[in-house]
Amino acid sequence: MDHTTQKSAESWALSMGAFLLGALALVVALIAAALVRTDSDGEAQAAVAALTVTLTEFAITPVDLAVPAEGAVVTVTNAGTQTHNLSVPQTGVRTRDLAPGQSDTIRIRPATGTVLDVICTIPGHEASGMRSRMHVGSAGPSDAQAGGQAGGAMGGPMGGSSPMTAEEMDRVMDAVAKKFPAKTAGHGGDPLAPTIASDGTKQFDLTAKIVDWEVEPGKFVKAWTYNGVVPGPEIRLEVGDKVAVTLHNELPESTALHFHGVRLPNEFDGVPPYTQAPIKPGESFTYAFTVTEPAVGMYHSHHDAQIQVPNGLAGAFLVGEMPLPDVLAERGITQVDQRVNMVLNDAGTIGLSLNGKSFPATEPYTMKVGETMLVNYFNEGLMSHPMHMHQPSGWIIAKDGIPLIDPIPGDTFSVAPGERYTVIYLAKDPGVWAWHCHILNHAEGPQGMFGMVTAVIVE
Repeated sequence: MDHTTQKSAESWALSMGAFLLGALALVVALIAAALVRTDSDGEAQAAVAALTVTLTEFAITPVDLAVPAEGAVVTVTNAGTQTHNLSVPQTGVRTRDLAPGQSDTIRIRPATGTVLDVICTIPGHEASGMRSRMHVGSAGPSDAQAGGQAGGAMGGPMGGSSPMTAEEMDRVMDAVAKKFPAKTAGHGGDPLAPTIASDGTKQFDLTAKIVDWEVEPGKFVKAWTYNGVVPGPEIRLEVGDKVAVTLHNELPESTALHFHGVRLPNEFDGVPPYTQAPIKPGESFTYAFTVTEPAVGMYHSHHDAQIQVPNGLAGAFLVGEMPLPDVLAERGITQVDQRVNMVLNDAGTIGLSLNGKSFPATEPYTMKVGETMLVNYFNEGLMSHPMHMHQPSGWIIAKDGIPLIDPIPGDTFSVAPGERYTVIYLAKDPGVWAWHCHILNHAEGPQGMFGMVTAVIVE
């Protein structure tokens, strides 16, 4: 090897050595970075364990999760078929609501010897078994804590370790039932009277705003409302009416108004950005059209809808009267004695509710033997609800506002999100008859009846 070649080789070797040293330094830096996490306030934290939790119907797995004293990063995956979340109430930490297949990550802070409750906060899910514990700073649950799902079959809503006796459960359930109908502030869904313009246009004003809403006795939530009530006021029209609905936005975000199941011009369909710009906070927009067909419709937000609608932004929009099928005359049904709108919800700040209230604050209904009640079911929630009335006979006479030639008899009618069913009920026997969603964890648990329950009182 000549002198020039030897120098080139030595130079290449030195360069490669410097490169390898630099690469090694970079790897060391990356490893160091991986061993340090930065808190939200900028404080460096030691590396923590990575744990996983799985959500299904209706369980949180594992039931008891051991978390090291230095805390943990927990990846939560929804392996079920419904929306779930995971919340650690004592810490204020929770995931977002997870659709099937979605995941989210939460951070559990360092602690020693702490047992934290873990629940799904979707209404009815905790009571159905979606509760567990995190044992922070211990090797795992004690023998006394490892005996299956937290709280057992009769455990309290937070999965306490002391289950109720049968007698205690009976007393709790009886006390809740006897509160019905409990008085709460606020009543939604009442008819909204229009202002009549000189050309005959019926003008309605709606203001979208957040208010404190008493959904059950003593439980106030931040409801997103039209005119301060849940559901929004009923808008009733006749075929041929000219209508102008002005929406004033007092929300902290933009919104829009969609008339669901109502035939109208595309420009007023209320779907940003296709038919209009979103109505920004502090702005207003008027939807003006002529109603040309009968409708059992709804009006609700179509902007950030998964938040705004379940939180309360929905109401009934009715055009004309639903005719009774002639065949019902054979059963003695020739007229409607009472009309009821029932808006179903299961999510948002309102949660499991009928017309914006949860049992025992739901509204009871009264009938006399031989009388009829026409009920329009509106599902503004995220799940289907099989609505069951215990005794009066029922027939579906319209689906989504379209009359049926042959009514469908039954006592349980499943209403999917967005659907409207019109059902006529005939009272035959006196008594207090329960009326509820027949997804049982929407209606009753060891703490008594709750959520989507009311009653019909037949005299």
